[in-house]
Amino acid sequence: MIEPLEQLRSTLQDHGQSLTRPRKKVFTTLQAKGPLTMAELIQASGTSLDRASVYRTIKLYEQLGIVQRLQIGWKYRVELSNSFQHHHHHMYCTQCGNVIAMPEDTVLEERLQALAANISFSAQDHQIEIRGICANCSRT
Repeated sequence: MIEPLEQLRSTLQDHGQSLTRPRKKVFTTLQAKGPLTMAELIQASGTSLDRASVYRTIKLYEQLGIVQRLQIGWKYRVELSNSFQHHHHHMYCTQCGNVIAMPEDTVLEERLQALAANISFSAQDHQIEIRGICANCSRT
């Protein structure tokens, strides 16, 4: 399997782009931290990157399918697309805002495909978001 940074470099090169220091930093930050708001991503990227560079990088990454947006309520977070990590769904704590990745479930995936097929719908992609209260917030 190709290493994620090499896959990123290849994807960028295929579209006439290069792997610059800011692009690498945004990618590795998302790789390490998971879904982040833009404000969280800017903060996590450190003082070496300015806000505009992060926004430009995310715009390019969205266009190339490197990242995807997770719509959580009226806000969104960005995370690496399924090309760079395993397909998964999310649980969102409505109290603290924590986003928890659910492990892939083949039974669920097969059921979703069957539901789509039953109405002659050709599903290309999907995201499932479950809203509730996380274990930490339940204890308080």
